[in-house]
Amino acid sequence: MRSAEHHFTHRTGWLRAAVLGANDGIVSTASLILGVAAAGSTRSSVLVAGMAGLVAGAMSMAAGEYVSVSSQSDTERADLVREREELATDGEYEHAELAAIYVARGLDAQLADQVATQLMVKDALGAHARDELGISDTLSARPVQAALASAGTFAAGAALPLLLVLIVPRFALVWAISGSSLFFLAMLGSLAARVGGAPVWRATVRVTFWGALAMALTAGVGALFGATL
Repeated sequence: MRSAEHHFTHRTGWLRAAVLGANDGIVSTASLILGVAAAGSTRSSVLVAGMAGLVAGAMSMAAGEYVSVSSQSDTERADLVREREELATDGEYEHAELAAIYVARGLDAQLADQVATQLMVKDALGAHARDELGISDTLSARPVQAALASAGTFAAGAALPLLLVLIVPRFALVWAISGSSLFFLAMLGSLAARVGGAPVWRATVRVTFWGALAMALTAGVGALFGATL
């Protein structure tokens, strides 16, 4: 007997926000610390810059996610209101429209008509939301959840390079932050892939490469301006 199937689509909403937050927390804070450290700043200056980056980044992530996902939620809500009105005023056309969707997916016309009829009897708006508009409970927009996930994971990611500022000698700070941040990013890519059921190596390489590029560019800018200003 086959075991129950496990799918990962229901995790896409919060997983996307969480991975984005943690990745940005590590990359932006580590890059900021590297840029300030490469400019020859003191440990206290590096720490202040990192803390400011953590707070500002977490709030920015929360606000950005809430606003963007709220816009998506508003659009979904408006579409549902419009669909409800169309069902109330022209149910026959909506039935034909739903049946045509099932025909396009491979059902014959008679079976598609029967399926559309039965689904609309049970939940007409739900059937049209799911099959015509692509809106479902699993994939619907959740602004508060996305905002909290992004802010929390950003702060957690940013805390990792900040802790190193406190314990690593100043002369070794640049290399320690660079190496450890790449390690953290690799672990994040691997963890996100496992939670989402995706190939681990691809996610790990992708996250690590772009993080390394961002940190290298920022450190280069810091070193350049630190030498000229």
